[in-house]
Amino acid sequence: MLFFNLFLHNDGNAYIVNRELNVFLFRAYDVCIVLMHQLKHRNILITVGHDQINVYPLIKMWDFDKLDDCGIPACCRSIPAVVDKTPVPVTCFSALDTLSFMAIGFANGSVVLLHGDVLIEKYCKSRVIQTDKYPITGVVLKKSDQQTVLFVATTNCILSYIVSQKDYKTVLTQEGCQLRCTILSSPLQDQQLVVARNEALYFFQSDERGPCLAFTAFSAPFVEITDVLIEWGSVYIVLGDNTICSLDEKDLQNKLDILFKKNFYSMAVSLAKSQNYDAEGLADIFTQYGDHLYGKGDYDGAISQYLKTIRYLEPSYVIRKFLDAQRIHNLTLYLEELHEQQSANSDHTTLLLNCYTKLKDVNKLNQFIMTDKELNFDVETAIKVCRQAGYYKHAMYLAKLCRMHDWYLKVQLEDTKDYDNALEYIKELPFEEAENKLKKYGKMLMTCKPKETTDFLKIFCTRTKSSGSSNTIKRASPEVFIHIFINHNKQLIEFLEHLLRLQGSLPTSLCNTLLELYLEEMDKQEDSTLKLKLERDAISLLTNHEAKYNVDHAMVLAQMHNFRKAVLYLFKKAQLYQPILRYQMEGNCYQDIIALCKEFGNNDPSLWTQALTYFADKEDCKDYVAERNLLPPLFIIQALARNSTATVSIIKDYMIRRLQKENTQISEDERLAKQYQEETVKMRQEIEELKTSAKIFQASKCNGCGKDLDLPAIHFLCEHSFHLMCYESYTDSESECPLCSPDYRKITEAIQAQQQVKGLHEQFHQQLERSTDSFSVVSEYFGRGVFNKITLVADKQGNRPRSRYN
Repeated sequence: MLFFNLFLHNDGNAYIVNRELNVFLFRAYDVCIVLMHQLKHRNILITVGHDQINVYPLIKMWDFDKLDDCGIPACCRSIPAVVDKTPVPVTCFSALDTLSFMAIGFANGSVVLLHGDVLIEKYCKSRVIQTDKYPITGVVLKKSDQQTVLFVATTNCILSYIVSQKDYKTVLTQEGCQLRCTILSSPLQDQQLVVARNEALYFFQSDERGPCLAFTAFSAPFVEITDVLIEWGSVYIVLGDNTICSLDEKDLQNKLDILFKKNFYSMAVSLAKSQNYDAEGLADIFTQYGDHLYGKGDYDGAISQYLKTIRYLEPSYVIRKFLDAQRIHNLTLYLEELHEQQSANSDHTTLLLNCYTKLKDVNKLNQFIMTDKELNFDVETAIKVCRQAGYYKHAMYLAKLCRMHDWYLKVQLEDTKDYDNALEYIKELPFEEAENKLKKYGKMLMTCKPKETTDFLKIFCTRTKSSGSSNTIKRASPEVFIHIFINHNKQLIEFLEHLLRLQGSLPTSLCNTLLELYLEEMDKQEDSTLKLKLERDAISLLTNHEAKYNVDHAMVLAQMHNFRKAVLYLFKKAQLYQPILRYQMEGNCYQDIIALCKEFGNNDPSLWTQALTYFADKEDCKDYVAERNLLPPLFIIQALARNSTATVSIIKDYMIRRLQKENTQISEDERLAKQYQEETVKMRQEIEELKTSAKIFQASKCNGCGKDLDLPAIHFLCEHSFHLMCYESYTDSESECPLCSPDYRKITEAIQAQQQVKGLHEQFHQQLERSTDSFSVVSEYFGRGVFNKITLVADKQGNRPRSRYN
């Protein structure tokens, strides 16, 4: 790479100037140098000049990688520039860095193209690709990935040749340029041909004309400018008196500020892009450009610039400028681009939809909402705006597309009032979603479509339904839907009766609810037939053994509604005989009172006491109590004594019979006492005989096996005898009779128990006197068996005593 600049001189010398402006020269031609071209990526210098006057110009190539001892580069190739039989001056020259193509322009309007590697090949291929009457003022070669293009400029036109495709020719413009007024732009600017004219700079692609720029970057008077060079970041102007002027370029920001002051925003954008300006900086330029156009009233141009600032400029800055109704189209365009670049929020979506609705542009609204593309806006916001503007179809489309079931049902139920479709939509939802939506919107559906909603609930709560893609079976719980039947008792009764028929039973809460509904409808019903049917239904529910209603709750309901049959049934079911008796007394149901006492008096004798108190002169009650000895006589007398109308004659016969029975019992007790005394004397005599005299054993049968008794044998004082083998097989004890030992052990254990509790009596009385809760003390000792009484009863067959606990 060359790190110095080269200047030619008409004396044939080439001058080399480095950055420190040190000058070194070498002689290139004997006469003069016409043109020089320095390759950008190779240390090769190409010159065009004359070694002799009136001969063909020579093209020489100098290799700066090969210097002699004096620092002069080696001339590696020399080619004559021939286009005609006579020498023609060369006006311009261009070459690719690869040296695969070189173009030479002549003053007679001809262009010669050399192709092939001129450094290696001895004879280069050449052809004349253009012959014109106008002199050639510039040739520029451009190499791209797909083709090689040659731009040719004359004083009359600008052309391009695609030399890699048989010299395909294109006339770009019919206006030419002067000599040395063409150049190829940098790759950052797509390597366009730049043509300078007095009025502006023009840009050309290989097949068309590009933009033009008209500006003055610098203005100053110079005398006889011979050349202008750009090197080391500066512009060098070579004057006719062999002096060089250096122009230093301002930094980028200063350049932009100058362009802004002159309102050259397009040029500022191009300059910033060429300098790899960051996106945020470019957005700032676009913003200023848009503000400039907005101030001039060019709103379309302004919005086109603001569109380029998205993601960098706060959208509210642009939106505030275009909120005026006359500029709503520009605002709509900006908001659409915001959504396209996914930079919009919910407020922007709201504003855009409002713009569509204000413009009544249904097509745009359809394109924005009903699109196959991925939605790039806040769906919930869009639904709200469409609802407010009355575009219910679009709101439902979005809600259904995004599975926003709540919004879909709100539009159907609250806006379009399409209850049938709303119910059908719920039916198509997954099980859990359908359950939630029924709980939320079921009340509204029940109000407007009671029959259809009730029928669906019947199916939904009884027919199983799979949940999702799995095989899990789900069944809705009817309890969660009770609230939607408010003010619809008939539908609720129908719903609950359907469940009861199919399932056989209902949860407690639903049974209670159904009973309450029956009773409420009974009170409201004036038709006796329907009222009787409701009574039967209520009693049927109460008597259903599978019904899981709460008895206490049912009692309260039955009493509140004065449903006598239900009250009596529930009292009997709960074995609450006292409330039944009071309930019948309040109704003066005499026969029912007697029947109740007869049926349950054995379980609760106090029923007779209350009955006697209620009507003392009713023989049935008094006689029934007396026959079954249900109450002590004293209780009966006390009960009758409370009645002011009762006399002694009422209980005279009863008391006589009672006293006679008591006398009979006393006589029987005296007889038993005498018998027990005689048996006691007899037993004492037997004990004495056993102690003082010998006992003769005369048993002939074994009491164990029943066979004849033979030796060896064992005899007991209780007169039982056993074979030795039979005895050993009966018991392990050697001193107890196998037949008498069980009763003996019972008596022994009873005596021991009495001995153990004997000492507890005194302790019980002491603790009872000191305790504040006497009942708990009595309960504790009762559990220990302190109050158990042991009675010994004589066995009539063997006269063996038996123990009995009382």
